[in-house]
Amino acid sequence: MKIITWNVNGIRACLGKGFLEYVRSEDADIICIQETKMQEGQATVDLPGYLQYWNSAEKKGYSGTAVFTKAEPLSAILDIGIKAHGTEGRSLALEYPSFYIITNYTPNSQDQLARLGYRLKWETDNRAFLECLDKKKPLILCGDLNVAPQEIDLKNPSSNRKNAGFTDEERGAFSQLLAAGFTDAYRHLYPDKADAYTWWSYRFRARERNAGWRIDHFIVSDRLKPLIQDVIIRDDILGSDHCPVVLNIDL
Repeated sequence: MKIITWNVNGIRACLGKGFLEYVRSEDADIICIQETKMQEGQATVDLPGYLQYWNSAEKKGYSGTAVFTKAEPLSAILDIGIKAHGTEGRSLALEYPSFYIITNYTPNSQDQLARLGYRLKWETDNRAFLECLDKKKPLILCGDLNVAPQEIDLKNPSSNRKNAGFTDEERGAFSQLLAAGFTDAYRHLYPDKADAYTWWSYRFRARERNAGWRIDHFIVSDRLKPLIQDVIIRDDILGSDHCPVVLNIDL
């Protein structure tokens, strides 16, 4: 099975930058996107053969997740069951007979860490939601989790220590998630691979210089770890400030 995760930074903009051409050529079984920035129906995503599931933010042009899948799921779960987290379209889960696929667009802690408190509340509540699903069947979580877990996961760790996406608190929450029975699929396969990034600032020619961060992840239940075949960072694909990441897994 092949699964794509991609923060498209606005699906309507990305449609004009090669989105359809890329996903058609990749021919994945499931495509998970984040930061759709649209309500369902505001644009046509022409992907014959795929069912489409959307979780849009109440605020127009903001946040949002979607999943396009070849196989019809047993059910779809929008959000994580807590009202305080139910307005920004940050979680969408599909249930299949033997697993769940969940896409997340984790809240950014923002400049001056203005939203760090909310971000950490999200982390705690989302982890509880994931643990509940995992008790029923194994899961694959993917998306823009807005954290570089280790120093190897960003170009300039020392100067970013207290910046959003690399605070001790955010990294600690990521470690807590793994400790709850989950595996970072990329680092499982490539524990020492450096300069492997999925997001680059639009400023200072960051992508050209590969001064990036690895903040888009595949996290799998530990019992799926033997089934991981590969995780590929498609940094050759443009269209967003993030690039797609592809999981091949023997499900």
